[in-house]
Amino acid sequence: MRVHLEYGRDGMAVQLPDDRVVRTLAYKDAEPLADPAAELQSALQHPLASQPLDIVARGRRDACIVICDITRPVPNRLMLPPLLDTLHRCGIASERVLILVATGLHRPSKPAELVEMVGPEIAAQYRIEDHHGQILEEHTHLGDSPRGVPIWIDSRYLEADLKITTGLIEPHLMAGFSGGRKLICPGIAALETVKVWHGPDFLEHPKADCGILEGNPVHEENTWIARRAGCDFIVNVVMDDQRRPLK
Repeated sequence: MRVHLEYGRDGMAVQLPDDRVVRTLAYKDAEPLADPAAELQSALQHPLASQPLDIVARGRRDACIVICDITRPVPNRLMLPPLLDTLHRCGIASERVLILVATGLHRPSKPAELVEMVGPEIAAQYRIEDHHGQILEEHTHLGDSPRGVPIWIDSRYLEADLKITTGLIEPHLMAGFSGGRKLICPGIAALETVKVWHGPDFLEHPKADCGILEGNPVHEENTWIARRAGCDFIVNVVMDDQRRPLK
């Protein structure tokens, strides 16, 4: 039996024994946004549990926008332009904006990947830098979490007057769901933080599983860490299997 898995850019074909029962977990059908750009602009003006971004950004001296690295299919080319336009209207010049790539402990981004992620215009106009999880000196220690995780977060993010994260919400093998707090931990956390948070005490917990938030120590701890680091505004998207933003 030959099965096609959605893996990487082109997928992966796997040969399985014919006598095995194979079930496929797939996304439920959902309606994609008819006008994603307009919907995003509306979300910035009418966010959940927050003031509009133009109010949040008003009077801030600089900004750090955290984005996922190339391993996540986040539509940054759709999401970043209205974010950046709003910051400019609020008086934050382009040279005062840092786009920080949440590599976690992944490999560094290649120059061509940065252009692919954000588009050539943004890549040419803005400072885009990788997080370096292996370099402790680039992080600030914020104490320990309730379960004893040492909190080391990228100093460039902590020093920004306006902190914004962007990302993709989807089921996650250990944290329940991705997005939100995961851009901070593990996204811009140091190795010293991630190796404890990704340790057996967390990952072997019975509730550290896909789709589970309540009682999940992986979710609860990185939520606590993200709150400790602080975040002023979050933009998350949900997508279908064709990478179209959904309602």
